[in-house]
Amino acid sequence: MLSRRLMKRTFLQPLEAPVAMTTPLLPFHIAFPVHSIEAARAFYGDLLGCPEGRSAPDWVDFNLYGHQIVAHLAPGETGVSSTNAVDGHGVPIRHFGALLTMPQWTALAEKLKAAGMQFVIEPYIRFKGEPGEQATMFFLDPSGNALEFKSFASLDMLFAK
Repeated sequence: MLSRRLMKRTFLQPLEAPVAMTTPLLPFHIAFPVHSIEAARAFYGDLLGCPEGRSAPDWVDFNLYGHQIVAHLAPGETGVSSTNAVDGHGVPIRHFGALLTMPQWTALAEKLKAAGMQFVIEPYIRFKGEPGEQATMFFLDPSGNALEFKSFASLDMLFAK
């Protein structure tokens, strides 16, 4: 049952601070389509090193830096369709990934380069010298899902304007 406070709230009234800003951060969960469970296992498990969790013939859980990502067999829903310009690059609109420490980000970038990854956006420092400066890279999984991994010198810059 909804609380009285929520029942009385209208869409024009702002909510209090987001939950993530007032409670300890917990892992997120995201499900995404893939064209092949075997290809997802090879990419997320073998290349990215994500430990595998539960699975069934048409889905598989992975641990992506402590977050639960789930590859679901849905070949008709895969691929990148649109981009937006950000810092002079075409950023895939639909994407997911993780915030890493700078040593983790650097190690992943080096690992992917050594594996011959074709990047959508090569690893680089975005917004250099500005609020929100960050290391970022974009690449696609075998099903065309875009992933972004980024790192900040200081997490205080995560929501900087």
